Parts: sequence; C-alpha cells; structure tokens
Amino acid sequence: MQGSKLVFISACAGMLLFGISVITLGSLAPNLNVKFHLDPIASGTLFSILPFGILTGSLVFGPFSDRYGYKFFLVLSALCMFGGFQGIAFAPSLLLLKFCVFLFGFGGGAINGATNAVVADISSSNKGANLSLLGIFYALGALGMPGLLGFLENRFSYETILSYVSLASLLIAGLFIFTRFPAAKQVEGIPISKAWKLTKEGFILLSAFFLFFQSSFEAIINNWTTTYLSQQLAIPGNRALFALSLYVVGMAAMRLIIGSLLRNITSQNILFLCLTFLVIGCLFIHFASSYFVSAIGMVAIGIGLAAGFPIVMGLIGIRYESLSATAFSIVLFIALSGNMMLNYLMGIVVEKFGIQQFPAVLFTLCGAMLLLAALVIKKYKSFTSN
Repeated sequence: MQGSKLVFISACAGMLLFGISVITLGSLAPNLNVKFHLDPIASGTLFSILPFGILTGSLVFGPFSDRYGYKFFLVLSALCMFGGFQGIAFAPSLLLLKFCVFLFGFGGGAINGATNAVVADISSSNKGANLSLLGIFYALGALGMPGLLGFLENRFSYETILSYVSLASLLIAGLFIFTRFPAAKQVEGIPISKAWKLTKEGFILLSAFFLFFQSSFEAIINNWTTTYLSQQLAIPGNRALFALSLYVVGMAAMRLIIGSLLRNITSQNILFLCLTFLVIGCLFIHFASSYFVSAIGMVAIGIGLAAGFPIVMGLIGIRYESLSATAFSIVLFIALSGNMMLNYLMGIVVEKFGIQQFPAVLFTLCGAMLLLAALVIKKYKSFTSN
C-alpha cells in the first residue's frame, strides 16, 4: 500500500487509538477509585486531568506539524499513549497516576488533531466525506474498549488488559514511522504570528464556536443521558447504557453514509440534513414516554451530530490549506474547551433545577448550532464566490 492510501490507513489507526483513550479512564473509574481510595472530589480531580491533557495536545500539534511535518509528532504522541496506558495500569502512586493520565490525554489530543489535519491535506476533494470515514474509527474505539473490558474482566485483571491494549500504541507508532506523511508546509519556522492572525479571522471563530457547541452537546449526551433516562423514565441502568450505545452507532452509520453514498452532496446540504435529525432526536427525547421512543431519539441524535466535525473541519482544510494543522489546532482547542465548560455548567443546572432540564439544555445547544452553521456556510460561500 503506497502513497495517500497508507497515510489514510495510518490516520484511521490513530483515530481508533484516540477513541479507545477517551473512554478508557471512565470505564476504569470504579477500579481506580478502589485501588487509590479516591473520594468523589479526588476522583473528579483525576478525571479533569484527561481533558486538560487533550486540550494541551490539541493546541500544540498544529504549529509543530506545520513546521516539522506530521511523522515525528504522531510517533511521539503514540508513545505518550503507551506510557499513559502503562501508567494507568501500574502507577504505584496517585501523583504518578495523574502524570500518566495527562500524558495519555496529551497523546490522544495530538493524534486526534493531527489525523484530522493529515486526512484533510491528502484529500484534494471530498475532504468532509473522507473526514467522516476517519470519524468512524473514533466510534469503533469508543464502542470497543468498554466491550473488551466487560468481556475479559472475569478472566484477567484490568492491569493486564490495559498492558496488552497498550501494545496497540506501539504497533501504531511503528506504522507511523513507515508512513510517508505530507511534507512540512512552513519550513521557515513555527508559524506563531500566522497562528495569532488566524485567531482573529471570522470564519475560524464561527467554525470554532459551532464546534464548541457541538462538542458541548456530545459531552452532555455522553455524561448525562443515562442519568436522565434512569430518573425520568425509570429505565434500568443497563438499558440506558445500551441507548447511549445506539447514539454512537447512529453517528458511526451516518458517517459511513456521508463518506460513501453522499460523497457528491454539498457540505451545506449534508450539514443541515444532519442538524434536522438532531432537532428530531431532541423532540423524541423531550416527549419520550417509553424506552423505545427514547432509543429512537438517541439514534437520531447520533445521526444529527455525525456531520458537524468532519464537514466543518473539511471546510477549514480547504480555506487554510497552507496552515491546515495550525487552523485545526486553534479550532479544536476552542471546541474541546466547550466540552469541559458546558459539562461543568450542566452539573450546576442539574443541582439547581434537576435532571428534567436535560432536554431544555439540548434544545438550547441545538439552536446555537443551527444559527452558527448558517453563519459558517454564509461566510464560506463569501470566500468561494470571490
């Protein structure tokens, strides 16, 4: 396998690894709480380190990759994830565990950004469709890790399972080494001044804040759906978790369709088609009176969120081709900040007003996304018409 095909395969392998990393810490929360005698406050502090690491990796990879190319940073990030896996499994102290969690997040955030940027770079057309195909591997990783832990937990300790899973990081690092990635774009130096100018551009900011709300929506769905379904509809915990899995399945299936059957449909039409499904999914959740209706709503929400990141990142890749990694870095940093901030605010809403406000929050985020999507498309069309 030569050329861009091998680059795409490598990117998909990296995205699979990122999907595994995002879900691993939460899946092991009960084990780590027991092992290190963590109370709720200490546990929350530990879990806040992962998104901080992801944010840091997302911010750093762009200027570095535009200056030096993708290979070195991708290999380094995969090795960071290997160290993170091993540390989460075998760290003898809480301090070392915290450092390994940060390392884990840093590597994952950098791989997420760099794989998106490199796929945009190698796609002369259909950037959004190819980024959608890449996004499927995130879903596979996120779905696969809990299943693997659940299947093997009665046979092996979680330390042993993590130790073997970490080998995937080494294999993927090896794949990165033997992949010929696109050359560096900014050979004269790290483009700090150019990056600063990008932060002031309207299209970058509109795109970033659209993804800010999309990322917030995803975080709230991931972290609060099971609580809402359990408390409001009296759905057992295991069935609520299955409904959450259906959301990931809906997202993965729609991304596959975007990357194949809908490749020739305009980005604008795909984005608003998916946002229509998002509104429908929110309505199903709001009016759900049974598990079946809520499950349909979760699938529709997964479909609705499928296009946001790949389509908007694809437009950014087209608009800022010479600084694509740096542009992606800025946008992902702002977007993932939303993931952290809105999830915290959701906790305040639940404490003050109750989990029954869950649909109202979803509708609010949905409205913000619709408005910003219209502005992003309008701004992009103004570039292409000039």
